[in-house]
Amino acid sequence: MGSLRRARARPRRRPLTTRAASGRHRAWRVLERRATPAVLHGEVPDPLGARLACVCISLAQAVVIGSAQPASDFDGERLAAAGADLVRRRSGGGAVLVAPGLQVWLDVFVPNDDPLAQSDVGKSFHWLGDAFAAAIASVLGTSVARAGVEVNRGPRQSTPWSRTLCYAGLGAGEVTVAGRKVVGMSQRRERSGAWIHSMALLTDRAGDLADLLAGPVERRSAARAGLERAGLPDAEHLVDPLAEEILGRLP
Repeated sequence: MGSLRRARARPRRRPLTTRAASGRHRAWRVLERRATPAVLHGEVPDPLGARLACVCISLAQAVVIGSAQPASDFDGERLAAAGADLVRRRSGGGAVLVAPGLQVWLDVFVPNDDPLAQSDVGKSFHWLGDAFAAAIASVLGTSVARAGVEVNRGPRQSTPWSRTLCYAGLGAGEVTVAGRKVVGMSQRRERSGAWIHSMALLTDRAGDLADLLAGPVERRSAARAGLERAGLPDAEHLVDPLAEEILGRLP
């Protein structure tokens, strides 16, 4: 099994604050949350019935599985050897691997009476995908990059691994760069509104997740092949700039 490289979360240069939008748009309350993935998923902040954007900074490695995903998909001994916890989130979809400094993790809450709220679950991701796409194009800063950044507005693109591994398929509102899936999303709905969990993967290490699967080596090899076109290679230095840019582009 390939070892998971350790990384340290970098300090942010300036604090995140509530961002007041203009015109008919509402203000976003912005929180920066630094904790382990278990705490980030287990201790959910109260949105107070308004828009809330949480930039989540992981202080440890973890495999985060979907709400209905069996924990038996992953091998406990391999997780322990890699120093990765197994954490369950409250939204659906497949597993992701989070580690310090490798992703922009953004959780947003939109109340039911908000102009952004959509009864159509698929369409409800589109506005956030647009914001991520614009932010990625701005941070990458080239015409080639802008042309290659796309938001999926079509049907879900499933693969044999997409139920198990988030980045092996492409869902509504998710973002690709030059054909590589970079932004994954999942959602859970509450009586008062909807939480969207989103993550921009700024590394080509998505395949490391396959090494932690249970079962024979052939299963892990096939899963790794399914993650070959996931993440933005060698882009860890863009974590802080992209987080700032996406917050500035929230509608």
